[in-house]
Amino acid sequence: MSDLSSLLNSSIGKSLINVVTSKMGANPEQAQSALGATMPMILSALAKNASSADGAKGIFDAIMKKHDGSILDNLDEAVTQDEVVEDGGGILGHIFGDKTEKVAGAVSQSSGMDLSSAMNIMKMAAPVIMGYLGRQTRQNNVSNPMDISNILSGMLGGQQAATRHQSFIEKLIDQDGDGSIMDDIAGMGMKYLGGMFKK
Repeated sequence: MSDLSSLLNSSIGKSLINVVTSKMGANPEQAQSALGATMPMILSALAKNASSADGAKGIFDAIMKKHDGSILDNLDEAVTQDEVVEDGGGILGHIFGDKTEKVAGAVSQSSGMDLSSAMNIMKMAAPVIMGYLGRQTRQNNVSNPMDISNILSGMLGGQQAATRHQSFIEKLIDQDGDGSIMDDIAGMGMKYLGGMFKK
């Protein structure tokens, strides 16, 4: 099972970076920084949801019905399609709720991209992550929804790393909205999240 660092440095991650740079005018470093922040936050939120029986079942049902991994076969074209981006917005709304813009703000602060671009990157990344999760689920013959949590933990680098990332997400989305997002990011390890894939 591939962890997140392997995923971002794989052909999948490189394709995402290429799409962001070519379609959004970002430079490769910005794109990698934005995705390096986006992907662990989405996975962490999914892992948090998967820690409950209802949440795990919801994710399992979604990937069984819609996210079979086929998006990964033609990534450059798929992630720019309107229906895929719209689906990404729906995924973000489901896992982050009304805190989605706050999470996008953290990605924006981490990468130096504007808020709209950060949100678009999140919308593109979410269906890719769900597709990858769906493919991993099928390859591992997972039939028990609660086993989704193990796959997500593995993608985040193990249970300890998954717990740390989930704690970060909880702190981020539970901020009091005082406007000092950059201070909060620095205090909660966004520099590590944003740079964890840089070689």
